[in-house]
Amino acid sequence: MYFKFCLVVLFILVSLVFGESTNPVAESTVPIVVDNITSSDERYVRHEAEYAKLQARLDSGGKALDGNHPRQRLLTALYGFSRYKDLHITEVQRWRSLYKNVSKKQKGTIESAVKYTSKLNTVEHLIEANDQLAVEIVQTGLHFYGIAQSEFDKFVADQERQGKKGDRTSVAQAMKHFVRDWAEEGQEERDESFTCILNQLSDMERSATSPLHVLVPGGGVGRLAHEIARLDGFDVTMNEWSMYMNLVYRQLTQKAMTSNSKSYHPWIDWWSHHLTTSDMQRSVSFPDSDIDASSVLLVEGDFTAVFNSEGGNYDVIVTLFFIDTARNLLTYLETIHRLLRPGGTWLNLGPLLYGTAPFLQLSLDEIISLAEAVGFRFEDTGDFCGDLSVDGLLVRGKDVQYGRNVRGLNKNGYLAQSWRAVKI
Repeated sequence: MYFKFCLVVLFILVSLVFGESTNPVAESTVPIVVDNITSSDERYVRHEAEYAKLQARLDSGGKALDGNHPRQRLLTALYGFSRYKDLHITEVQRWRSLYKNVSKKQKGTIESAVKYTSKLNTVEHLIEANDQLAVEIVQTGLHFYGIAQSEFDKFVADQERQGKKGDRTSVAQAMKHFVRDWAEEGQEERDESFTCILNQLSDMERSATSPLHVLVPGGGVGRLAHEIARLDGFDVTMNEWSMYMNLVYRQLTQKAMTSNSKSYHPWIDWWSHHLTTSDMQRSVSFPDSDIDASSVLLVEGDFTAVFNSEGGNYDVIVTLFFIDTARNLLTYLETIHRLLRPGGTWLNLGPLLYGTAPFLQLSLDEIISLAEAVGFRFEDTGDFCGDLSVDGLLVRGKDVQYGRNVRGLNKNGYLAQSWRAVKI
C-alpha cells in the first residue's frame, strides 16, 4: 500500500514540475479535504489509484482539446458554474422587460396588491446568494482536479470571445440535486426510488470480510451509492459521466461539511406552480447527514469505456434512472453483462425517457427480450417494487417522483420500471 501511495505522490510531483495545468494547488487558496490522495489508511488505496487515473485522463498531452475530451468537458462545466449569476440575472432582466408591457395603471394595482417589482428584486438577491455556492463549486473543482486559475481564466476568455455562454440548464439541474440527494426535502422522493433497491440488497448474503462488489453507473451526486455503503458488507463504486454532477459531488465530499451547514434557494429559477411566493423563495439546507467520502469510489467517465479492464469484477450492478440515457442501449446491456461475474445480479429502476439522439428507442418488452438475448435471466423483485407491468414479464412498475418541489403544484414523476436480472 505504501508503494502505491508513493506512486501517486510521485505522479503529482511530476505534474507540478512539467505543467501548471495539472497543479492541484496552483493559484488556489481554498482549503480542500482531499483525503483520497493523502491518507495512508488501507481503505483509500483504490481512491488513490483512481485519482491518478483521473489525472491521466484529464491530461491533454499538450494537444488542442475537442468537445469530448474530459478536460474540455470539465472546463466547460466549470465555466457554466462560474456564470451562474450572469445567466440567472439575465433571465430576471427578461422578466422585468416583459413586465414593461403591463400598463401604468395596471402596474399601480399590481404593485399595491402583490409588490411584483419587490419580488423581482428579492429574486435577484437570492440569485447572488446561490452564486456564492456556485463560486465555491468552481474553486473546489479547480483545486481538486488540478486546474490552474490561469488556465481556467484563459478558457473563460476564449469562450467569451467566441460568444459562448454557460449552460444554465445543466448547472441548475446539477445544483437541484443538493435537494434530491442530500436534503430532508428529498427524503420522500428518495424513499420511493431507493426502497425497492435497498430491500433487495439487504437480503443478499455478504459480510465485512467478504463484501459484495457493487457498481452504480449514472450515480449522479451519490446518495444511492452512499446508502448502499451504509448497509455494510458492500464495496461500492459509482460512475458518472456528467462533469456538472461530478463537480457537485466533489463539493459535497471534498469540503468538511457538517449536517445542514449549507443552504440553497433551488426554486427561484422557475416561477410556475407555486402556492406562495415565500415557498418559491425558501432556502433548503444540506447535507442532511454526514458524508463519508471514503465509503464510495467515484470513477468518472463513459460507463461503456472506463471499466474496460474490469470484466467480471462486480457482484451487483444497480441502475437507477440510467438505462434510458444510452445512445446505444445494447451497448449498455452488453457492458452490464460483461462487468458482472457469472451469477451476478443487475437491479434496475427507472423510466424509459430517451434523450434527443439515441441510436435506438425500445419499448419495455423489447428491452427485456434484448437483455435475455445478451444473457440475462429475469427474477421477480417482490411486491415492494410495485405491480407487474406486463403479463408474462417479471417486471414491476412503481410511481416515483423526480426532482419535485414538495411544496409545488405540479408532480414530476414516472411509472418507473423495476427488474432483477441474473447473469447466466
